[in-house]
Amino acid sequence: MTQIVAVSSKKELAAFIDFPHDLYKNDPNYVPELFIAQRDLLTTHPFFEHSSLQCFLAYNDNKIAGRIAAILNNNHNKYNEANDGFFGFFDCINDADVAKLLFETATQWLKQKGLTNMIGPMNFSTNETTGLLIEGFDSPPVVMMTYNASYYPALLEKAGLHKKVDLIAWRFGAEGYDDRSMKLLDKLQERLKRNNIVIRKINMKNYKQEADKIAEVYNSAWEKNTLFVPMTKAEFDYLAKDLKMLVDPDFCIIAEQEGKVVGVGLAVPDLNQVLIKIKKGRLLPTGIFKLLLGKSKIQGIRIMILGVVEGYRKMGIEACLYGTIIKEYRRKGLKYAEASWTLENNDLINNAIQAINGEPYKKYRIYEKSI
Repeated sequence: MTQIVAVSSKKELAAFIDFPHDLYKNDPNYVPELFIAQRDLLTTHPFFEHSSLQCFLAYNDNKIAGRIAAILNNNHNKYNEANDGFFGFFDCINDADVAKLLFETATQWLKQKGLTNMIGPMNFSTNETTGLLIEGFDSPPVVMMTYNASYYPALLEKAGLHKKVDLIAWRFGAEGYDDRSMKLLDKLQERLKRNNIVIRKINMKNYKQEADKIAEVYNSAWEKNTLFVPMTKAEFDYLAKDLKMLVDPDFCIIAEQEGKVVGVGLAVPDLNQVLIKIKKGRLLPTGIFKLLLGKSKIQGIRIMILGVVEGYRKMGIEACLYGTIIKEYRRKGLKYAEASWTLENNDLINNAIQAINGEPYKKYRIYEKSI
């Protein structure tokens, strides 16, 4: 008999965070999230200044069999003039009945809030980790990307959820930037200069001011994308603070016209190469040393933000941002780069990636269901 428990104590929250470690203990591609980061995300993130969630655990014979969070994102509904609820942090044993009960529980919570649609997985919106892996189970996820077992899509479909939109992750190998692309990049940059648009690196000495400019581009460039919701200042500051420890100025590229930032491309080291070795996501007693020693040995990057504000698109800025990052990663002798994620229907960005030999190698799906 499966029992559902609404998480309400610190002990239950710890069990909620730790459940995937037991579920995936024999999966070589599983990367544990840092416990402290997940705890803060679920308790002190600026999301809670405007919205709410409820975590649930499923127990079979006093043993955890699954988890889910039902999410009310008021900012999403206000911005998109919608009445959507969300689910996130879903993990489950390969049991359709347990999964169905978890989704029914989340649905009931969302219905009580007056919502009429359920979308996910999202933790908490497209600004955080998003999507269910449906293709590309043969390698670990890169930093801040989701991972799940291959049986998950069937669990969601049996629970009555269906596709809303797919997200694509693109990979570049060590040879991912050829001479033709290099010449094209030089020509594009020359053409942009004639319009007083320069491509430059972030100034880390003015990180706070630079981050504020990037936030403006982020909220503007993605405003028409499916399910997008602008980040509040507090949310972007939270993200910027986390990223500061990871940012390499060679991989944070800004397009600027006469002092106005019109585009940005950001790649970060693939910290998952280190986190995969940190048992249960605990930094103490030995995890902190693995993290500090392993950072210098990381062999790949994730291009996680790339956007150009309206009015400056189709000028070649997208290709220049991608190209500059790929050129740098090749110069540093890294082995791979992942650009993730892009919406399957974002032809402008997808075409720019394909033009510099990006290969689609993982696919994630956002599901939905009327409730």
